[in-house]
Amino acid sequence: MSAPRATEPGPESAPVRGRGMELELELGSSTQTSHRLLAYSDALLSIIATVMILPVAHTKIHPDQKLGESVQQLLLAKIAVYLMTFLIVTVAWAAHVRLFQVIELIDDVLALLNLACMMIITFLPYTFSLMASFPEVPFGIFLFSICAVVIGLIQAVIVAYGFYHPHLLNQQIQVSENQNFYKRHILKIILRGPILCFLAAICSFFFIPLSYVLLGLVIVFPHLTRFITWCKTKTVGRRDEEEEHHSLETFTFYLSEPLSKERVEGFSDGVYAIVATLLILDICEDNVPDPREVEGKFHGSLLEALSEYGPNYLAYFGSFVTIGLLWFVHHSLFLYVTKATRLMGLLNILSLAFIGGLPLAYQLTSEFAEKSHNEIEAIQVSCVITFFASIFQFAIWTTALLHERETLHPFARYGGKEHAFMFAKLALYPCVSLGVFFLTCLLSEFSTAIFHLMQIVIPFAFLALRIFVRIALTVLRSVMSLSRRKVVLLEEEEACLSPTEPLS
Repeated sequence: MSAPRATEPGPESAPVRGRGMELELELGSSTQTSHRLLAYSDALLSIIATVMILPVAHTKIHPDQKLGESVQQLLLAKIAVYLMTFLIVTVAWAAHVRLFQVIELIDDVLALLNLACMMIITFLPYTFSLMASFPEVPFGIFLFSICAVVIGLIQAVIVAYGFYHPHLLNQQIQVSENQNFYKRHILKIILRGPILCFLAAICSFFFIPLSYVLLGLVIVFPHLTRFITWCKTKTVGRRDEEEEHHSLETFTFYLSEPLSKERVEGFSDGVYAIVATLLILDICEDNVPDPREVEGKFHGSLLEALSEYGPNYLAYFGSFVTIGLLWFVHHSLFLYVTKATRLMGLLNILSLAFIGGLPLAYQLTSEFAEKSHNEIEAIQVSCVITFFASIFQFAIWTTALLHERETLHPFARYGGKEHAFMFAKLALYPCVSLGVFFLTCLLSEFSTAIFHLMQIVIPFAFLALRIFVRIALTVLRSVMSLSRRKVVLLEEEEACLSPTEPLS
């Protein structure tokens, strides 16, 4: 018998060796893996992006004032500023994701630089509050723009430091002969945002609307430049420099550019968790009766005092169920996504922007206790927010289907055993929220009952959805088989009649 070959490690030893290398990196030198730094950054960025909704959600609307007028006078500008600032924060998060796809390892200097970047990001909600409360005063938008400039500059310093220490970079760039080109290319892309924000800061003292336009360009400018590059390629062909751009996996602005699925999931989970938490904070703040009022008005009966907040509790549970089920759909979707792309990340960010608006929906629907004129409008605002949050989830799945071999598990592809079930699960909330919106327009007297019925029925609909899908597929197959039989019978009749035609 031949002796076992101990010098060749089996496949079981590879993970152990990889874990040993990680421990050596973490304990044996100043170089470390970046897992905890990225998890911390994703958690912090998701919190900051989500709390931007607080100045909007806490806008006080008098019960006797119509919501339509309030939206025009108070909420519309705040909602627009919220969406813009939320998207700018997510642009910073996306740049952070792509940056640490280039830099795979960190040391103490990079960890401290990242903390400095996070510190400035945590200050953004305060600047947004100034922008929302004083839209005509330039200092709020100036302060926000300066913070965005500093964030971009710190990210540029991280890039320069990473390329100065090449052992921190990913394997593709380490072995490349074009490191200087990659460094210039990445710095050029990262510094576009700070330049636009610096111009916005200057313009805030002269013409505030132009500042908002420049901040909006921070969001759309990469896609505009990619479109212009695509047009040039179609007209004059691809240059050598663009070939080098194409060889780099990140910072290309191609919609098919890979994005870390784990970080997309982590950031999304953070947003859903913070939105759900904000709901109970509002309950704790606004729905605890004053002890003196309980003694005087309700003769010491706490239950009787709490009964006045019944509609608020109903709105809380309904809003939490909506957030929880939307997270459940998001979880089910990314369970079958094998590769996330830049386009899927963009659609996910748009969905999360509307998820962040659900505390506003809760604040509006909790006003039902005051019997104001705002019931129908509040329900319709909630339906619109839910519709867009869910329809962008559906768009992520549709986008994944376009390149299903690269992005989806075989079970979720066309013809896969989970394809029809995923379609139904992702289409449920858009269809129901849109249906409730139009029903409240037609049956305004029953708008509250319709809305609460939707909130009660949807969880049970998710539980019974697989049964409904199986029944629908069975019926569809039966209809298809009957139609095929008819076609076969017609073909047989034609075949029987065809020999007699020449005799006639």
